[in-house]
Amino acid sequence: MRVFYSKQENPLTLTVLNMSVIIVIPARYKSQRFPGKPLAMLKGFTGNKKTLIERTWMVAKKVKGVNRVIIATDDIRIKKVADSFGAEVLMTSDKHNNGTERVAEVVKRLKESYSVVVNLQGDAPLTPPKVVEQLIFALQEKKLAMATPILACDRNQVIDLINDRKKGNVGATTVVYDKNKDALYFSKEVIPYINLHNMDNNFPAVYHHMGVYAYTEAALKMYLSYSVGKLETQEGLEQLRFLENGIRIRCVEFNLEKDSFWELNNQSDISKIENILKNKSIK
Repeated sequence: MRVFYSKQENPLTLTVLNMSVIIVIPARYKSQRFPGKPLAMLKGFTGNKKTLIERTWMVAKKVKGVNRVIIATDDIRIKKVADSFGAEVLMTSDKHNNGTERVAEVVKRLKESYSVVVNLQGDAPLTPPKVVEQLIFALQEKKLAMATPILACDRNQVIDLINDRKKGNVGATTVVYDKNKDALYFSKEVIPYINLHNMDNNFPAVYHHMGVYAYTEAALKMYLSYSVGKLETQEGLEQLRFLENGIRIRCVEFNLEKDSFWELNNQSDISKIENILKNKSIK
């Protein structure tokens, strides 16, 4: 694992030494690309099936140093399933544009405050707990307002991303960043430009953005104060609202086991994730 920091400090910083951490998993039923996605069934290596939301919750519960895990949803069907496996659930507004707004509502409604708020999006059941732990550490250690994990893609992963776009599948997000590892832009297109005829001699630096965010409460409050931006609307990426308003997002780079991470964005992703669950002996 490699972590890169800037010497500059963000004005929305951590001011406490004793960390209190909450993970919020936003989950909505009415996804345009995949309605009912949180309740999609995923088969583990033993053949045992669990819903996407339960598998994501299981990841959150394994993260060390976390004080509380909450599933935030606007749909009673998701709540009933989450209740059945023992999760803490909070019903939220059905007017939110994205998961960050839903997470912010949860934090606003809680009586206690937290030093770090983690948004573990409900479509990433393969997120290693260590990634979340190191993200929390990075936010604390360097007094950041916001941090998010990224993965360097190998040749096969780049080709998979390109093929997904050719098929019309809108899935994984890529990111480009500056010399301090602060994000310049996120896109559902594959960025930067790739010359397919020269990949062997000049392999492109493509980074896959994992759908996890760690914020301070101050950063979340700032987010709610901003209006929805043009880029956020066009890309359908919530984090662009921060960039459009000049708030830096630190990219924390991780090296994970090859072919061990994928997000569930489309129906076709189910088989990919199930294969990874099988290969990693996850029940």
